[in-house]
Amino acid sequence: MDNLGAVGGPLLALLLVALVGTRWAITLSVIPGLLAVLAILYAIRKAPKLADRPRRPLRFKVRPVLHGRLGRLMVGITFFEIGNVAATLLILRATQQLTPDLGLDRATTLALLLYAGYNLAATLASVPAGRISDGMGKRGPQRVLFAGIVMFALAYAGFAANTSNTWLLLLPFLLAGVAIGFVETAEHAAVAAEAPDEIRGSAFGLLAAVQSFGNLVASAIAGLLWTLVSPTAAFGYLVAWMIAAAIAIALAHRSKPPHNEPPHRKGPGRVKPIH
Repeated sequence: MDNLGAVGGPLLALLLVALVGTRWAITLSVIPGLLAVLAILYAIRKAPKLADRPRRPLRFKVRPVLHGRLGRLMVGITFFEIGNVAATLLILRATQQLTPDLGLDRATTLALLLYAGYNLAATLASVPAGRISDGMGKRGPQRVLFAGIVMFALAYAGFAANTSNTWLLLLPFLLAGVAIGFVETAEHAAVAAEAPDEIRGSAFGLLAAVQSFGNLVASAIAGLLWTLVSPTAAFGYLVAWMIAAAIAIALAHRSKPPHNEPPHRKGPGRVKPIH
């Protein structure tokens, strides 16, 4: 749903800019935000009261998350997030390359349409990615994650090339959209599959921290390389991180389970231990 909303958002923005101008379009964008706040407040008021329960101390365990196959998986995810820049950089790259031929206004409009295509590709890819992940057993999410990272490497390589051809720009946008659909579907599932129950909360907390910090670092460093060297250097840097992430995920996937972990067999929708 998040990706689907991101498809309609840019298209609606373009329509409003064409009808009422940029200033009024920005003003009208406040309305959905206010409606969201009202919906949340209504849901809070109607939510059933929780029963009183004894409080348990919160313990965030980092060291156990970094051990074994889960730790190796987290290394791969960290490498990926350090190379996972904000989509704004992709829009800026398309705008920059289209401006000499189309002018700034038309180039910006076309770049936003390409971004809508990116989100549409992510929406369409997420459902089959989930089905593939579920149908391949416990290691399925890692395989889907690996495929998404490889597609990101190819997409960033496409953005690194200098071209003003709209169709050649559309291809990396769509490929990056499919890639993010795969990765967003598989990341949490892969961590859940590898994390024992007693540290699963800590694993998800560390994953969220890696995602937030990694995206910040990726966008900051890529932006500096863009400014100080060139856009090609910036995307080449991102490709290098995607390659490192793909290698790390592949090694985590091939690693053997601990001796005390029971073997698993593949099933149509889930994995059951063999007794």
